[in-house]
Amino acid sequence: MPDVLSAPLVVEFPFTRSLGPVQSAFLTGLRERTVLGVRTGDRKVLVPPVDYDPVTAEELRDLTEVATTGTVTTWAWNPAPRRDQPLAAPFAWVLVKLDGADTALLHVLDAPGPEAVHTGMRVRIRWAPQRTGAITDIACFEPYEGEATAESTPHSGEFADPVTGIVTPARLDYTYTPGRAQSAYLNALSEQRTVGERCPSCRKVYVPPRGACPTCGVATAEQVEVGPRGTVTTYCIVNIKAKNLDIEVPYVYAHIALDGADLALHGRIGGIPYDQVRMGLRVEPVWTEGGRHPDHYRPTGEPDADYDAYKELL
Repeated sequence: MPDVLSAPLVVEFPFTRSLGPVQSAFLTGLRERTVLGVRTGDRKVLVPPVDYDPVTAEELRDLTEVATTGTVTTWAWNPAPRRDQPLAAPFAWVLVKLDGADTALLHVLDAPGPEAVHTGMRVRIRWAPQRTGAITDIACFEPYEGEATAESTPHSGEFADPVTGIVTPARLDYTYTPGRAQSAYLNALSEQRTVGERCPSCRKVYVPPRGACPTCGVATAEQVEVGPRGTVTTYCIVNIKAKNLDIEVPYVYAHIALDGADLALHGRIGGIPYDQVRMGLRVEPVWTEGGRHPDHYRPTGEPDADYDAYKELL
């Protein structure tokens, strides 16, 4: 049996968002070691604050400062912290109702073990040494022996140099293991060949193969070598440079129907000015030394394909 292929993959998207006046005041306040909530029409104080009342949908702007101490309302122990979590040692996830607030804030509690955590325990904020205007300005909560207080005081929400936007990193790390069909496809690419599979029912050849026909739903097994040349069916011009991608913009990314295939695959077009790429352009793969897939596709110099030859693959 051939070796099973696998590879670590990362899907990452840093999400940038602007802040309204309430969220801006809350995060700027954390930078200044001040916790702000927002008061609703029925006089409840919500921490973290929101822009609109979750019950009435009324716009909320009445900011109020609450204490940096509070009470654990519920918790869960995390014995094995992951990368980028707030603490490297085991800790507790906690919901903490800060003194003066009517709702709980999710954060982490630095505790020696689960036996040291209980609902109703008193805690206080441990501030991060360097603060930038983010929820991580609260490094964690820590046990506290003081009594609870219900005091909260009105706050204007005004600070010097307010935080107006944040970047939220979203990332998924996983190990991808292709099945039989895609393993054969990837192994063929390492030999500078492109292999698809033919459906025994409709006779269409799918590249890359998935092990089953997406139209008929039956298993596929017959391998068919396609290409290497193909036709550009549709394309887009990329004007924004991607992180960690050493390709100068603008460049063209296209759907390419390889000769003999009934499904277009993706590929970058090179060797031609971006504004000269067109539907029907005939292209061929360009391989780099040691590369396991085509680096890009370039024009072959052939006449453009007739529209009727690829219209079903758009």
